Amino acid sequence: MSTTTASNRKSGTAKGAKAVKALPTVAFVGSGPGDHGLLTTRAVSLLRRADVIVIDRIAREDFVAPYARADVEIVDAGHGEAGQPLTHASRAKLVVRAAKQASPSDPSSEETLVVRLMDGDPAMFNGLAEEAVALRKAGIPFEIVPGVSAVSAVPSYAGIPLTNNATRAVHVISAGDGKVVWERSAGDDTTVVLLGATENIADALGRLLAAGRDGDTGVALTSQGTLIEQATQVTTLAEAADAIRADKVHAPTVAVVGGTVALRDQLSWWENKPLFGWNVLVPRTKEQAGTMTERLASFGAASDVVPTISVEPPRTPQQMERAIKGLVTGRYEWIGFTSANAVRAVKEKFAEFGLDARAFAGLKIAAVGGVTADALREWGLEPDLVPDGEQSAKGLLAGWPEYDDLLDPINRVFLPRADIATDTLVAGLQEMGWEVDDVTAYRTVRAAPPAPQVREAIKSGRFDAVLFTSSSTVRNLVGIAGKPHTSTVVACIGPATAKTAEEHGLRVDVLAAEPSAASLVDALADYGRGLALSAAEAGDDVRRPSERRTAARRKAKA
Repeated sequence: MSTTTASNRKSGTAKGAKAVKALPTVAFVGSGPGDHGLLTTRAVSLLRRADVIVIDRIAREDFVAPYARADVEIVDAGHGEAGQPLTHASRAKLVVRAAKQASPSDPSSEETLVVRLMDGDPAMFNGLAEEAVALRKAGIPFEIVPGVSAVSAVPSYAGIPLTNNATRAVHVISAGDGKVVWERSAGDDTTVVLLGATENIADALGRLLAAGRDGDTGVALTSQGTLIEQATQVTTLAEAADAIRADKVHAPTVAVVGGTVALRDQLSWWENKPLFGWNVLVPRTKEQAGTMTERLASFGAASDVVPTISVEPPRTPQQMERAIKGLVTGRYEWIGFTSANAVRAVKEKFAEFGLDARAFAGLKIAAVGGVTADALREWGLEPDLVPDGEQSAKGLLAGWPEYDDLLDPINRVFLPRADIATDTLVAGLQEMGWEVDDVTAYRTVRAAPPAPQVREAIKSGRFDAVLFTSSSTVRNLVGIAGKPHTSTVVACIGPATAKTAEEHGLRVDVLAAEPSAASLVDALADYGRGLALSAAEAGDDVRRPSERRTAARRKAKA
């Protein structure tokens, strides 16, 4: 992904030639209030197809990265070259220029798509009118994809409905607008939603108070709305401006003024998630950690992925190559996958030899667990055997049929595995009468140490919890980064992993009910609920382990 400004790009035609360039299509796309889950399916589809993406002030490069192609061009419409905010007129000129100079990333394509990504909903205080009119004057076609507006989303995430039986009107106001007639919003039956810079919101709240709105009216100030960093402060109209100016509220902020603010005590749901605000350490590779980080986010937690192993090809590839050729020629009755890495290693060899999933025809496929089975399904393969219970070599053996010379024409099994795999599966299959080709498909080596600030965060207790999915992740994390602080909640996927953690001097707080990543995250969420309940019973609003440690230290000093 390359970042540039429209003025830096040049276009032209060969000397003496007259090229007719097809006009691109510009799609105005709402990014929503910040939570990726609130992007519309149409928005995601356009971001994936875009040749150029013109970004805004909040939805930046890191926001589009999960969806955009690697070769997409990024144009910054949020700030000028000196870092100053651009006016609506300046953005309109920039979008027109970016569209005129855009070219398709695929040379064979005659269509060019420019996505103008706008914060929140394009139609709400975003300058859509100015930019769309400018495109129309330039003869450039466009479409508009509405987005979820912060006006409704942020109060909803804060547990504040905008209307009820007593409130029938909602006034949405740009806090920096000097032409607002504040008296129109002074009635008790009106909810006021203020958007804008925090200093403008503070000034607007003062003007609303001066216009006659009751000073005891509830005000909710929500920053980083819909994100796991969301924070909401409830105050009164008389005190809200002072709270903002005292730097107790941080941008971006949405202010809600009205009687429905009182409902937050009953309806707050996002900030009451069991792991809300927790920072969780996930010692896995990014490829392996996806499902865990998504599930953690659903419980309100942030997560940092720190790889503890690096997956590399075997030192001598000949054994793997012979096994793949044997698979194609019908040497095996079964192939057993004990990890997603094994699936990836075989898939890479298939690509190297020009093979595809059709080569598995007539072969029975076993997967050690759900993650491995999902990796196979992504390849278009449905495993014949996945353990119902324990997802391990022992669980796989429990469901594996014994060799029957009358039913099984071939007695050989292909096991592509890691170089450090145990012999449990091989020995068990041999006892059942199978001949096993135990092949090193990949090597696992200890990863490089994480950045110094990450190591310091691990040792000093800035992580609220750490999730261990195997004994090797325990050993390797301690080896490359040191032991987690005693205040960090240690969660383990099973008894063997817990035993290794205890051998390394760690206190195990959480044990998954089943040996799966999802069950491990769920167990941590249950632990978080327990902490929240205990805190509520004690009249304490500190739920995060790292905050609790800090609070205890401050209390001891006092």
